[in-house]
Amino acid sequence: MMLHRRAVLAGSLAAGLMSGRSSAQGDGLIRRPIPATGETVPVVGIGTSRRYDVAPDSEGLAPLRETVATFVSLGGTVVDTAPDYGRAEEVLGRILKETGLRDKIFLCSKVAAKGREAGQAQIEQSFRRLGTDRIDLIAVHNLIDPEAQLPLLRELKEHKRIRYLGATTWAEKQYGDLEALMKAEKLDVIQVNYAVDARQAAERILPLAKDRGIAVMVNVPFGRERLFNLVRGRELPPWAAEFDCRSWPQFFLKYVLSHEAVTCPVPGTAQVRYVEDNLGAARGRLPDAAARRKMEEFIDGL
Repeated sequence: MMLHRRAVLAGSLAAGLMSGRSSAQGDGLIRRPIPATGETVPVVGIGTSRRYDVAPDSEGLAPLRETVATFVSLGGTVVDTAPDYGRAEEVLGRILKETGLRDKIFLCSKVAAKGREAGQAQIEQSFRRLGTDRIDLIAVHNLIDPEAQLPLLRELKEHKRIRYLGATTWAEKQYGDLEALMKAEKLDVIQVNYAVDARQAAERILPLAKDRGIAVMVNVPFGRERLFNLVRGRELPPWAAEFDCRSWPQFFLKYVLSHEAVTCPVPGTAQVRYVEDNLGAARGRLPDAAARRKMEEFIDGL
């Protein structure tokens, strides 16, 4: 996706201008609440799948360290990882240690194990890899054995080792199971796939999250390489400036953010310039209902 995004950005960053309008936050970033507590977070985060799976002592660590540091300096806080993202947890833990930024990060990980004993071992490994005694959110990854893992996460929450618990999926085939879990259990956060060309989550999952007071993190808001491939070589439509959009990545993120149930997408981000561009989607106006329909029709027509 990095190469595809680079090609798309080259043709789109000059199209449209930011109006300068921002929220009341000093950094200009829109923030939204986690319903369980009312705590607010900036509406664009960082995902670490694939891109942070590098040797912790390799030259590949330097751009990732700079990316995370820039993200925080611009007001970002939410960083999402998982034990099955290769070495991502270890790499992120080293970055946080070297930069001293742990207390400025809303740190999210997952548990992807069957059985309580295996889940407990994996979670303890995450604490060690991340170099912290507190993880803000741990979610049941891809709905793997929530019957065993949710009670364990509740215990961790009671002992203040984690602050929030939840569940994740990235596949529409799991929506039925996710919906049932959201109705049966008290979840603080879910993570789900949602994009301008993959809107199924808006039919039932996102409305249910709003009704149940569950925060929503969004994975793959760019559809991995799919959306960048779709618009490669195309100019951003002039009307995108009406909601302060100046690039295709912002177009895709602002669509996701314009759904009232969405709290924070976590696009994979491993370069400083992508941090700066992505956080631009968290500033200024968001599409209204009419603009959302226009965006959907535009993308559907390609």
